[in-house]
Amino acid sequence: MKLILRVISVVLFIVFFGFALKNTQEATLRFFLDYEVRGPLILMLLSFFSVGAVLGVLAMTPTVLRHRRDLTNCRKLNELMQKEQDAQRLARTQPPQPDAVISH
Repeated sequence: MKLILRVISVVLFIVFFGFALKNTQEATLRFFLDYEVRGPLILMLLSFFSVGAVLGVLAMTPTVLRHRRDLTNCRKLNELMQKEQDAQRLARTQPPQPDAVISH
């Protein structure tokens, strides 16, 4: 499995490296108020991809944190229920104590 993942990663690296070599021409990115940025097309693509990935991770952060908190609460509740079940099982299996016996 590790070998297959290594082969796939090498193939993807070669494909993306070839893509980068083919897209070295200069591109102009125009903003409002006649502001423009010039640079290699591949660097612009890489920068926009990186910014998009970071924004996607930041957008997922509240959901991930909420799920982690819920999971922690569920684990605590599960441990509490397990302790209660153990205590009930122990109470049923223990013989009655001498002071609990009623004598006539």
